[in-house]
Amino acid sequence: MSSPFDAAVIGSGPNGLCAAIALAQGGLRVVLYEAASTVGGGLRTAELTLPGFRHDVCSAVHPMAVSAPFLSSLPLADHGLSWIRPEAPLAHPLADDSTVFLEATATATGAALGSDGERWVRTTAPFVAGWDRLLGDAMAPLGLPRHPLLLARFGLLALRSGTGLGRRLFADEPGRALFTGIAAHGVIDLDQPASGAIGLMLGLAGHAVGWPIPRGGAQSLADALVAHFEELGGTVRVGTPIVHLDEVETNGPIFFDTGPRAMCRIAGDSLPARYARALQRYRYGPGLFKIDYALSAPLPWRDPAVARAATVHLGGSTEEIVRSEAQTWRGEHPERPYCILVQPSLFDPTRAPAGQHTAWIYCHVPHGSTRDMQAVIEDQLERYAPGFRDVVLARHLRHTGQLEDDNPNYVGGDVNGGAPLLTQLFTRPRPQLNPYATPNPRLFLCSASTPPGGGVHGMAGYHAVRRAGLASDRALLSGGDASALS
Repeated sequence: MSSPFDAAVIGSGPNGLCAAIALAQGGLRVVLYEAASTVGGGLRTAELTLPGFRHDVCSAVHPMAVSAPFLSSLPLADHGLSWIRPEAPLAHPLADDSTVFLEATATATGAALGSDGERWVRTTAPFVAGWDRLLGDAMAPLGLPRHPLLLARFGLLALRSGTGLGRRLFADEPGRALFTGIAAHGVIDLDQPASGAIGLMLGLAGHAVGWPIPRGGAQSLADALVAHFEELGGTVRVGTPIVHLDEVETNGPIFFDTGPRAMCRIAGDSLPARYARALQRYRYGPGLFKIDYALSAPLPWRDPAVARAATVHLGGSTEEIVRSEAQTWRGEHPERPYCILVQPSLFDPTRAPAGQHTAWIYCHVPHGSTRDMQAVIEDQLERYAPGFRDVVLARHLRHTGQLEDDNPNYVGGDVNGGAPLLTQLFTRPRPQLNPYATPNPRLFLCSASTPPGGGVHGMAGYHAVRRAGLASDRALLSGGDASALS
């Protein structure tokens, strides 16, 4: 029996959208299914607090989106996407009321780090100069790299623990605290091997492309991807949950931008029981507790210079951050949690009514935790922005269960699609030569539970289609072009 489509994608997160676009670029008739009423997965913006206050539901700052070879090759500016780059990618207030910054260049960052500055500039220079080449290899599944010497040089540093790499790069506390805070984005015990990788990668990204935010919110990126997909002839079906494969309108390949367990539920007997049991053992990491704020004025930072950055790390010293992340990893709730805060309306007036502002903040919590962390998070914020409660108009709180209800891919509140253990960096969801393939030749997994893991980059979707033999490697050969997104 003939079907109206040559291929299908289930799930419209960044990986699903990129998989759908890669398939459509190959001339296939493609249908994309999304259970929610809007596309985007983690790329959504909504009025969570009060009318006119637009909050990023999950992802908000996107250095990898402007860097990833496939995404950066797409003409998304033609569909209304534009990027805002704050003056400083990151601010990290310290306990002595000073602030250390990740600046737009390694030289500017190093100038404020005293004796550590020269080492930081020397370490980062070759990677920033070769950023496109490094990303093409580092964001690919295991295989022969195109630039082996550059990748090996990166790997010698990235395979260290976050604490170990911080000690190697910085002798003094300001630089070490800055790096440790960046590494803590990995949501892992910072004494674990390879926990320094995300810190090094995001630090380099700050110098190579910045830590930009999409004008209008994360939804703007999702909407531009959908517009390009539809321009290529693709079909999007929102509000269409897929419960069983029989509901998918194709006899061709199906790509799952879902968690491994969700794929097994939908596929049913189409996957061998032994394979499904192996996927049930896939390990997820800690989750998040998040607060969105509608504000009557900007946050009153003790150090006004913090307003130079959209992204702010609230964790104080290296010791505090390491302790907080280790406690979370052990299943404990830290009393002084490391927090990530974003204040987009300082740079994008479309996010709030005139003269008013938005911000959000989250901390890491144990997997599946439903504890209310508002008090400890706000105590941490009060340390650096005393009196901030006076400008709060409304709050929207979500624990891990509510995050998962909103996006089923966030199992237990894990927004990275799986624990970033060394054993799951390149072999997720299980060890095999093609991490996207399943025993059923029609079914492929392309979510953050496959390489290169979490983040807004779309490379899992692109690589899944490429490994299925349905896309060329033209984006990787060209190294991408970040100007296409700007």
